Amino acid sequence: MTYKQILVDEPAPGIRRITLNNPDKRNPLGATMRREIITALREHDADDAARVTIIRGAGKCFSAGYDLTGGAVDDEPPAYQSADGLGSYPREVTETWMSIWDLAKPVIAQVHSYCLAGATELATGCDLVYVADDAKIGYPAVRFGTPDMQWHAWLLGPRLGMELMLTGDSISGEEAARAGFATRSYPAAELEERVLDVARRIALIPADILQINKRTVHRGMAVMGFPTAIRQGTELCALTMGTETFKAFMDEKDKPGGLTAALTKRDSGFGDYRTSSDE
Repeated sequence: MTYKQILVDEPAPGIRRITLNNPDKRNPLGATMRREIITALREHDADDAARVTIIRGAGKCFSAGYDLTGGAVDDEPPAYQSADGLGSYPREVTETWMSIWDLAKPVIAQVHSYCLAGATELATGCDLVYVADDAKIGYPAVRFGTPDMQWHAWLLGPRLGMELMLTGDSISGEEAARAGFATRSYPAAELEERVLDVARRIALIPADILQINKRTVHRGMAVMGFPTAIRQGTELCALTMGTETFKAFMDEKDKPGGLTAALTKRDSGFGDYRTSSDE
């Protein structure tokens, strides 16, 4: 299949790799890219030659999150068709990433530099997450809204999860690995080869055993209530969309200066993301 916003290659036998390929805009996860990611993953699931898939970002970062400029949908059906009405968008993106859990074959997120907002949700849906030590992982959108997927308390614990939810601050890759969001962190220069090493080891396991072992973990997460809590978050996100703060931000991004100006204004008091010296 020919894709518009992702690249697919095979860096080693049994290993497929999806590269988010809109680096000039920091790989925004618009409807087309989301649909292409899931389509490619499903194709790999049906291909006996594929054992494991890696998802990474082209250019300077993994992804800065959802596309706030192109609207929630495009001219084609989304990867997951949610019922119309209140909460349609958060349900769509949440079910899209959670569907990765139901695939037979493992999916690995390879995260460098920024992994923000919706990109953290994509990573949450993956089975393994390997990050660069200096990656910046956060959900700055809590400064005007609420996440679609409520992963913070589950993957960071209630205390650190609460801090990030109340500030929108980011944590480093090293912190993310210690807290439990990521599987491990590595120096940025080593990340790609380290991820390939893990993928090669996974590819040695027969596919029929891999899918059962993958499901044992996700079934355990289901017993503990993780999927239920994630889905509850879509309704909280929908409530936020009716607040004055959320409406004001959406109006701001349509004014002269556009999204960049709106994000700069959002973060100006914090001195991070678009307002930091290393941005």
